[in-house]
Amino acid sequence: FKAPSTDHPALYRDLLRTNRVHWIAEEPPAELVRDKMMECHFRFRHQMALVPCVLTLNQDGSVWVTLVKPARAITPGQFAVFYKGDECLGSGKILRMGPSVYTMQQGRNREEGPKKEEIDEIEPAT
Repeated sequence: FKAPSTDHPALYRDLLRTNRVHWIAEEPPAELVRDKMMECHFRFRHQMALVPCVLTLNQDGSVWVTLVKPARAITPGQFAVFYKGDECLGSGKILRMGPSVYTMQQGRNREEGPKKEEIDEIEPAT
């Protein structure tokens, strides 16, 4: 998929999943273990500003990262690095991402009816 512009909503996401996180000080932080979720900040590129997020711990040590506002151009394979204040908590490789802002908008804008692909499956084109 190539977005029509560098600011297209298809480039923005607010949910991603990492692999098992490598925690630096605590494995994983006590707050995350206790509450199963924790507010912190994250970045996935060296120079980018920190983005507020909520981590949700999965059984396998991976986390879901829910961003307070969608971030641009998150890509699987990049590392999500987590911070609390000035402290680097740890990092995990980005494995999966939630739907883009564009996809979410399309879903809200679409009337409840079958998608074209679903119609094609029911009645194959002859």
